[in-house]
Amino acid sequence: MHELSIANSIVEIAAEHARQQGGSRVTGVTLRIGRLSCVHEDALRYSFDLVSEGTPLAGASLAVIEVPVRIWCPDCRSEVELPGIQRFACPACGHLSGDIRAGRELDIESIQIESDQIAADTPAQTQPEPS
Repeated sequence: MHELSIANSIVEIAAEHARQQGGSRVTGVTLRIGRLSCVHEDALRYSFDLVSEGTPLAGASLAVIEVPVRIWCPDCRSEVELPGIQRFACPACGHLSGDIRAGRELDIESIQIESDQIAADTPAQTQPEPS
């Protein structure tokens, strides 16, 4: 289950980012996960909850943006989104293509950090931070 390792890396990265920003805890993490990344969202969520316990991410939300598979079609001369991952062919003209332009992503899109100052002034507010 490589999702456990991925979740552990996310927690380490987000906790370090919060520390560098002077934050006391992370309230949320948003990921971009491509359909070809071989990451199972349910397993990742379970692993994230497990490994975040006792860290600055305990109780943090995990949002996932699914990135569809996009290929380049040389006949149509455009990047097209595939309706599924069973056949890498342009949905408009049927041309087969292995030129994958999107769908393999596994990126941290954003990390929401609660700083000590914010926590003292207004509990439960978060500050979005770019990854």
